[in-house]
Amino acid sequence: MSQINENLKLPQNLNGIHIHFVGIKGTGMAALVEIFYHNGAVITGSDVSEHFYTDEIIEKLGLKALPFAKENITDDVQYVVYSAAYKLDKNPDLIEAVKRNIPCLLYTQALGFYSSLAYSCGVCGVHGKTSTTGLVGTILKHIDDIPSQILAGSMINSFGNTCTYTSPLIEKLEPQDKKSKSIFVAETCEYQRHFMSFFPKKIILTSVELDHEDYYPTYEDIRQAFVDYICRLPMFGELIYCADDPGAVETALIAYNKRPDIHMVPYGVNAGGDYKLTFCSVENEKNNFKLGAFEKEFAIQMPGKHEVMDAAAAVALVCQILRYFGKHPSEYADKIAEGLLAFTGGKRRSEVVRKFKTPSGNDVIVLDDYGHHPTAVKTTLEGYREFYKGRKIILDFMSHTYSRTQGLLKEFSESMDSADVVILHKIYSSARENPADFNITGKDLYEKTLEHQNEKGTTAAKNNAIYYKEEILDAKDIAQSELEKPLPPEYPDGYLFITMGAGDNWKLGKEIFKEV
Repeated sequence: MSQINENLKLPQNLNGIHIHFVGIKGTGMAALVEIFYHNGAVITGSDVSEHFYTDEIIEKLGLKALPFAKENITDDVQYVVYSAAYKLDKNPDLIEAVKRNIPCLLYTQALGFYSSLAYSCGVCGVHGKTSTTGLVGTILKHIDDIPSQILAGSMINSFGNTCTYTSPLIEKLEPQDKKSKSIFVAETCEYQRHFMSFFPKKIILTSVELDHEDYYPTYEDIRQAFVDYICRLPMFGELIYCADDPGAVETALIAYNKRPDIHMVPYGVNAGGDYKLTFCSVENEKNNFKLGAFEKEFAIQMPGKHEVMDAAAAVALVCQILRYFGKHPSEYADKIAEGLLAFTGGKRRSEVVRKFKTPSGNDVIVLDDYGHHPTAVKTTLEGYREFYKGRKIILDFMSHTYSRTQGLLKEFSESMDSADVVILHKIYSSARENPADFNITGKDLYEKTLEHQNEKGTTAAKNNAIYYKEEILDAKDIAQSELEKPLPPEYPDGYLFITMGAGDNWKLGKEIFKEV
């Protein structure tokens, strides 16, 4: 197991330590700012002037992002934490910090070091990390007698529209007691093996499949990264893995063959024992389910079987944490149920953006979701179809990264069958790739999707309702025209308008019928 570079350590006690964050508006960075702030650190930070939702998080703490400038690095700054989007030899804050010999830590290194100071649990997987982490935190918030801190990859409604939850019990602990007496749960990312800086005692593994093709050319490459992360567990550490995901099962087996001391804890329909999942009814916009360890039936307000699977993972981790503290999970069934029902998602995770009626009287719910991998798109749409049975679904999807679109073109084209209307756009690029290196465009995805849906005879194809508009807001007239159409008898409740992807097509959901 690799160790943290001794030159890049933060103090165990952060109280009064001045830390400057470069790229403070990044989701992970803002979340870490919250965690460090609650540990008594003095925080400053810098970023671009563009407004992000994380500005709200920063401002709640009484902080403000400064423009990048060497003057931000004063004599008071003791450490710098920076986003991987910025370089030590390019950013003026970082250049000045290096010049002054101030220790500069990447976000992942700072998060990793902090994880070494507590009993830490990492949530990983290609899909479901944010929801699962948010569910864990919401349940622990309701249990309320375990000192815990949670860091999710997006704002979580039940955290109070922040990315983190800090139990009041944390503040009563001495810094030296955190390692044995508190829990830290964090979303940990596989991209560029970022999670290898984390020090987990328990890991949730939701899923493993090919993604981030710019860094992992093959499935075996990304699978190996997850295996290596699992092997960072200490002796007799726990892997809580999805028994219904082939990649997770395969990864768990490979890791077990390398480390038979690891305690394997499966969850899901194909799991046995305490966390065997049984799907029950979907009614009154609730997903009901049972887990083997409990007689009680649980429910969540989130659409889709994938969200139920995330809930099962969260309950499994919470129960294993309770056991670590010498408690009996069965005694906490009611509080677990309360926590599950209190979870209503987060920013860009099945987020209800608006509800309104069109001029013709059609009822519309606008949802925004971050799903940007074909599997996530498919399972999320299927979940909406089951959850919102009485609504006609209009999907506006924007593919993210040229490498992912090119590598998974066929899978993307087959992922949108559950929508009644499909609107597609240009590819939303990433700073980490050069579009000129790829022979793929958003129009290619449109043509492939059109071909697939015509062959399958989907509702969208039958109604000639598959559209392409290069720019997002150019699709406003199409969206409004579709939303004004009379609803067929099978959709008595109205429309569900979904913006989906890791790009900025969420703007369309706020622009349609803006005046109503």
